Amino acid sequence: MALTETQVEDKIEVVGDYKHVQVRTATVIARDGTEISRSFHRHVLACSTKSGDPLAWGDTDISDQSTEVQAICNAVWTDAVKTAYQTAMDAQETP
Repeated sequence: MALTETQVEDKIEVVGDYKHVQVRTATVIARDGTEISRSFHRHVLACSTKSGDPLAWGDTDISDQSTEVQAICNAVWTDAVKTAYQTAMDAQETP
């Protein structure tokens, strides 16, 4: 009676005007090759982030993502999308 645990990114979606990338990872527990449990974790990636300097925007670090997620991010996060996202976020911060 062997238990195994595997993780697989089973859903990757691009949503919204600013091309947020949503990633769903399934954790599957199997006993002797038969699935007995499945749970999900989700995370969302935005094209740009601010670091310590509140005026400085930078590209989101996606180096820890799978090659598939990296390829999708690199394809949809154009300079125009990044600029539009940064402009929208800066406008929300203005009092």
